[in-house]
Amino acid sequence: MDLDVVVPVYNEQETLETSVRQLHAYLSGAMPESWRITIADNASTDETPRIADRLAAELPGTVAVHLPEKGRGRALKAVWSASPARVLVYLDEDLSTGLEALRPLVAPLLSGHSDLAIGTRLAAGSRVVRGGKREFISRSYNLLLRTLMDARFSDAQCGFKAIRSDVARRLLPYVQDTGWFFDTELLVLAERSGLRIHEVPVDWVDDPQSSVDIVATAVADLKGMLRVSRDLARGRVPVDELYAEFGRHPLAERDARPGLLGQLLSFGVIGALSTIAYALLYLGLAHTMPAQAANFTALLVTAVANTAANRRFTFAVRGRRRAATHHAQALLVFGIAWAITSGSLVGLHALAPHASVFTDVGVLTIANVVATLVRFLLLRGWVFRRTDAAGRRPSEAPPAPASVAPTTLRIPSPEKASRR
Repeated sequence: MDLDVVVPVYNEQETLETSVRQLHAYLSGAMPESWRITIADNASTDETPRIADRLAAELPGTVAVHLPEKGRGRALKAVWSASPARVLVYLDEDLSTGLEALRPLVAPLLSGHSDLAIGTRLAAGSRVVRGGKREFISRSYNLLLRTLMDARFSDAQCGFKAIRSDVARRLLPYVQDTGWFFDTELLVLAERSGLRIHEVPVDWVDDPQSSVDIVATAVADLKGMLRVSRDLARGRVPVDELYAEFGRHPLAERDARPGLLGQLLSFGVIGALSTIAYALLYLGLAHTMPAQAANFTALLVTAVANTAANRRFTFAVRGRRRAATHHAQALLVFGIAWAITSGSLVGLHALAPHASVFTDVGVLTIANVVATLVRFLLLRGWVFRRTDAAGRRPSEAPPAPASVAPTTLRIPSPEKASRR
């Protein structure tokens, strides 16, 4: 079987029959590949299970699967894991996405050119009809993904996706979410594993009758981002192993850095440990040397260890390449941090000349937190900024060959698809 088109449903008795019959008619007329429709009912409590069974009996190439527990992600994981098809597809039951994009979605997967494919409502060629509130939420969510998790795909939430079955078998065991965050988690893990994600501009019309709780879904998604970032930072998902096994190997060295959220988590843990070590070390030194000397020594020792830990864990820099440069730059960053903490100590003694050593520790601890934030920004944006194999930043394009004029490939937008 070439395609398994899975439609997860929960209490969709009002629209299920119309949607499935429309999908069946389209596949019968437009898809020469072998296919089936799988209605994945996840614990519906209305007439949805009986309607699904009747459709499976009436429509050739249609099956109904009933799961005892609710959850879109749980339903997709169960059906995809057992499917015999080469390519696994997922469509929202309301068919908000125009079906004309289905063939462009699955074609690069059937040919082996790509590993996953997603419909995107945020591409220039997409035609989207929805309210301002949903537009704002969608764009904000995808911006958060790009900022906090360094995601490069444009639209994580469009209910129009496909994946090769061999890729799914390797990735699905590591996807934990059983709800709406399932496909976002799958995409993040796929991208970190070096897989190629194909994007298709789609026509999309918002379903005004949608029962999705936007606030609850947004909260669950934020929790999912935090969990996935934490798991990636701790190495619970073997992305390096997956990348070595079946990732796309570019000519440039792969960027293995975690996203901003993962970096903040790692940097925060290292920073907290460094702050505790700094306070203890200062307390031990303050009785044997002047306050400024104790501050300098404590900060220097913890800064060296902090930089080494962040180089390895927060920014995923391995080996000796540019190590000397990193340490030299880190010394300048240390100087700025020292100026912040020393300045706070000078200010404290000017205001309270007889302050106790514990007051010194309190003020210096706060100043050290500020200095730590400044260090993170400088380490991320300057010392360990992302570069390619030639040392260029991502925004810096390589020079064009002198003998070849730069060209631009223009792909015409598809004709406007008819709405159902």
